[in-house]
Amino acid sequence: MTIAAKAYKFSEIIADPVIGARWEKVRRYFFLRESTYDMSNRCNIRCEGCYYFTGDKQFAEENRDAQAWRQLLEAEKARGITFVVLAGAEPSLVPELCAACHEVIPLGAIASNGLKKIPPAIAYRIHISVWGNDQTSLAIRKAPDMLYRQIENYQDDARAVFVYTFTPINIDEAREVTELLARHGLKITFNMFSAPVGYSGPLRHNAETLARTEQVMTALLAEFPETVLFSHYNIMAHTRRQGLHELFSCSYPRMNPSTDIGLGRSFRQYRTNLQWDRDAACCVPDTDCDDCRHYAAGSAVVTARMYRHATDPLTFSAWLDYVDTYLAVWVKGYAKGANLCAVPVAPPPNHEPLPR
Repeated sequence: MTIAAKAYKFSEIIADPVIGARWEKVRRYFFLRESTYDMSNRCNIRCEGCYYFTGDKQFAEENRDAQAWRQLLEAEKARGITFVVLAGAEPSLVPELCAACHEVIPLGAIASNGLKKIPPAIAYRIHISVWGNDQTSLAIRKAPDMLYRQIENYQDDARAVFVYTFTPINIDEAREVTELLARHGLKITFNMFSAPVGYSGPLRHNAETLARTEQVMTALLAEFPETVLFSHYNIMAHTRRQGLHELFSCSYPRMNPSTDIGLGRSFRQYRTNLQWDRDAACCVPDTDCDDCRHYAAGSAVVTARMYRHATDPLTFSAWLDYVDTYLAVWVKGYAKGANLCAVPVAPPPNHEPLPR
């Protein structure tokens, strides 16, 4: 969509009462500073195109000492980390370690396949990965009745949000899954399969599947507004031919050499041995950066580009929708508002150099 050429001051943009109210709502969460932690090098399933079982991190020795994890999180808290993302192969296999992290830093999220319920006392947001209907999950993830088991574990659990990862082979199944979750009163958000380094299998997107995904996401967002946590700008940012790095310049250390400010300075990605490597530090390590459209990456990469979007009321409203979606997906108890921008807005031009 073409934006009017008028130059706006930021004060003029937020003078609109609706935009101003949303701005005040989201800016209260600008204190969030994340790092991620691989909790286990084991998993109870094995998926096609798995990020964890690519690269060196899968070979890190597990540290299963809860006190060592508490000490690590205390050190993280002391250096300003306020939000943790627990991932790895499968965090639900080590609930005692997740609990130790929660005791120290109470804000966070856990990425899980949802087949083993995480104890309710661990009050993080829980992202339950869905890669299609149960037939596709059996073929791609080698696990039967995944949705049935995931729903059984997390029905009526306010921590849960289901993360549907679009691949070229499951685009037409997204409606079936969304309808099922809607009937159970559960929430869903969308992700894009982003190829691990060296992956050339059937899950890698192309121009045709990106366009189809955009159409399906748009239809589901319109038809299931109470179930789908997403916005038009999320769709635009994640289904382009260009990946997030080309569109926005990735803020994570792996692609960002700066240590002066932001994620380049604060973010760390710890492996199961409690060590980290700045050269590999990324929200989803070992992803092919040129193909990265991952929802976790966008949560930081897009939101960090506020000033690039503060050009006019429509573009800034689209960015506010993205941030509102990010907070609703990642922060337990944050309620997403109605999207302000009901039309597709193209990402602003990226004039920043792409470090290599």
